[in-house]
Amino acid sequence: MSTSTTPNRQAQLEALLDRQEILDTLTRFSRGMDRFDRELFLSAFWTDATIAAGDFVGGPDDLYDWAVPMHEQGQNATHHNLLNHTCDIDGDTAHTETYYLFVGRNRDDSNWIAGGRYIDRLERRDGQWKIALRTNAIEWSGLVPTMDIPFKDVPDIFLNGTPSRSTDDPSYQRPLTNVRSANVPTSS
Repeated sequence: MSTSTTPNRQAQLEALLDRQEILDTLTRFSRGMDRFDRELFLSAFWTDATIAAGDFVGGPDDLYDWAVPMHEQGQNATHHNLLNHTCDIDGDTAHTETYYLFVGRNRDDSNWIAGGRYIDRLERRDGQWKIALRTNAIEWSGLVPTMDIPFKDVPDIFLNGTPSRSTDDPSYQRPLTNVRSANVPTSS
């Protein structure tokens, strides 16, 4: 590699690392909400951030305190899935647009699905990226037919851990281990 391309490659590498840290920040929000992990959720936002989501406008602590009871009352499980992601970085400020797909298993066993975009301004302070401003653009919503959860009748299905909206969820297990017996189903 010639020395004339080294600074350009270094800048590209730094931009990729920034983009990954920004995406990791957005993922902390989603995972923190789905697992009801307050600390993880709040780690995605600056304490002085403003979030506009539905009828809520306020800061991250208040958002968590508003959203968790709403999801606890309404759903048994939620998935805040992040999809297409654009990211424009200008120094210590980044503007992102991240498409999302929200899916909730409602308490009445119906399934709610909604789509939209998180439109965020992130700021890097003391070398760390976090959300400073979020607008939640909800663009569509609906109910999908209810079906049984696949494999719920397998006797040892939860031996490796039961899905939970808490830090008891198997995703927090370190190291992750398998205690289920080997079983290779035969096709019929």
